[in-house]
Amino acid sequence: MIYGVSYTALIFFLLFVGIVLGLSVYLSRKTRSSSSYYAAGGQIHWGVNGIAFAGDYLSAASFLGICGMIAVSGFDGFLYAIGFLSGWIVALFLIAEPFKKLGKFTFTDALNAKFNSRAITLTAAISTLIISIFYLIPQMVGAGDLVTPLLGLPHWSGVLLVGAIVIFIVASAGMASTTYVQFIKGGLLILLSSILTFYIFKNGLTLNPGQDNEPYHEFIFITPEIEEGEVISAEDWQVLDQIEVHEKEFVKLEKNDIARWFELTQEEGRPVLAEALSITVDGEGRTLFNGQTKDKGGFYQVGHLSEIIANGEEVSETGPVGPLEFLAVIGNSEVVRFNSIKLQDADDHVTIYYQEKTAGKDFLLPGLKYKIGKGASAWSKADFISLMLALFLGTAALPHILIRYYTVKSPKDARKSTILAIASIGLFYLLTLYIGLGSAINGVMDVESSNMAAPLLAKAFGVALFSSISAVAFATVLGTVAGLIVASSGAIAHDFMDIYLKKNLEDGKKVKIGKTAAIVVGLFAIVLGMAFKGMNVSFLVGWAFAIAASANLPAILFLLFWKKTSEKGIAASIVVGIVSSLAIILTSPTMWDRYGLDPLNAVHQLENPALISFPLAVGTVFIVSLLYPKKTQKRG
Repeated sequence: MIYGVSYTALIFFLLFVGIVLGLSVYLSRKTRSSSSYYAAGGQIHWGVNGIAFAGDYLSAASFLGICGMIAVSGFDGFLYAIGFLSGWIVALFLIAEPFKKLGKFTFTDALNAKFNSRAITLTAAISTLIISIFYLIPQMVGAGDLVTPLLGLPHWSGVLLVGAIVIFIVASAGMASTTYVQFIKGGLLILLSSILTFYIFKNGLTLNPGQDNEPYHEFIFITPEIEEGEVISAEDWQVLDQIEVHEKEFVKLEKNDIARWFELTQEEGRPVLAEALSITVDGEGRTLFNGQTKDKGGFYQVGHLSEIIANGEEVSETGPVGPLEFLAVIGNSEVVRFNSIKLQDADDHVTIYYQEKTAGKDFLLPGLKYKIGKGASAWSKADFISLMLALFLGTAALPHILIRYYTVKSPKDARKSTILAIASIGLFYLLTLYIGLGSAINGVMDVESSNMAAPLLAKAFGVALFSSISAVAFATVLGTVAGLIVASSGAIAHDFMDIYLKKNLEDGKKVKIGKTAAIVVGLFAIVLGMAFKGMNVSFLVGWAFAIAASANLPAILFLLFWKKTSEKGIAASIVVGIVSSLAIILTSPTMWDRYGLDPLNAVHQLENPALISFPLAVGTVFIVSLLYPKKTQKRG
């Protein structure tokens, strides 16, 4: 996608960043103690905390990732929203109030409340850091995606910019500024998403979603047999009658083969070859768009309907529709989606994007991304179950979510905050369904980044809405990253330095070390954000949920509800959860691709580890607690 700088969006962006930085400077004057830095002094109102909960939880994965996955994969993308929301049921009924009673500043405090175990302190601190880092990666990737249309800067600039701003926020005022940034952006995100959804209904469904968008094109697959160095003309290419659909996303090419996709347009009733739609990385490391550098253009916004059936009749547009009518019409119509195939030879790799007509009813049912029905393999079924398990169980075990319970005054306030958070998050996820579907049919998709679906849809309805949505999406990244870095700095300064190493730090010293740790973690997050460019942020967040569900939740639940749980059992389960989930992730097909290897030859075909790692951790805490009973009671 070729983006130009939006000066209106730039003004909105600078305005919001200015407000955030000003708020951080103001609140930094009140941040003197470790209690105020790590938990905002426990004085946040439950209503503010509830919206801040939503602001913290509605990360880049929720807004950018889920909308993008729905736009590309239909209902399969919405499964993430269902999983994210359902996890709050575990938090509400099992975690909120009892966890507030146990803790002080960090997740480790609560886990170690009934013991005085250095093993728990160390393993819980490590778990907090690993989960936070895995959660940081997609946030930084999303930041890089957003800064390109906003400021016209490359991806790495966005990652660097977010990192710098967040480091300032956290190093200035800690949890206090983080809470109010999350409160503001959570409220604005829900408000603006509601406005965007209203425009979707008002615009209705049409076969020609925008004058500035290209019309529908078919794509065909062409492969000539040529000698090395031979030059051929378009007439020499072999044209296939039908699109060759590959079941796998990774295809090997022989050294001298060339593969490209060409548009097939109709001119006087016969097919004519037009511009290739592909991205190539050449031997010099340059990204070539259709064989040219980026300034030459060649990409345009895509994604639309090829057929609309409303009230049993084929129409070209519907006019304004209601929420239920919108879904019904899509279900009866035909959606044109964009898919991609990655091809690689000895020198270059090419990503091919092609359009595929899909029945609307199939678009609104599971199966386009996660094969769980007809044609599903044992691996694909296991992967789907594993993902849903991670999303359902991971929410209640995310360290940056758990520490929000310490910012309110009482367990009762913790419960009320959670209820408000569930209502706010549930409303937002309902909106993402319509935003994702609206992106899929309004000709606004960027084939290079599904993460840009929602902002580009807003752009189709006006630059003011685009500017507001983009600025708030950027704030979404800021708020979530700030919460993650607060959790990480607490794990380093409070858990590891003060408690595990027994430094007995003075209050001011603990805050100073926490701020230093925030800077280090922020710099590390910047590097990772650049390394994982291009991956869907919801997919990446699924890994963080899986690690949290495996490493933290078994320990939390056994601590709260089984009296025989021992300190060794908790520490062992955390280690097993971390090691097993990381081992599965690092040997997954996606990571195999990142290593430059063939994903089809990966150790296994499981992308999400929770199906294996969670039961292993549960069994560990149970067995080890029986073999090594607890020796200490609550610290006193």
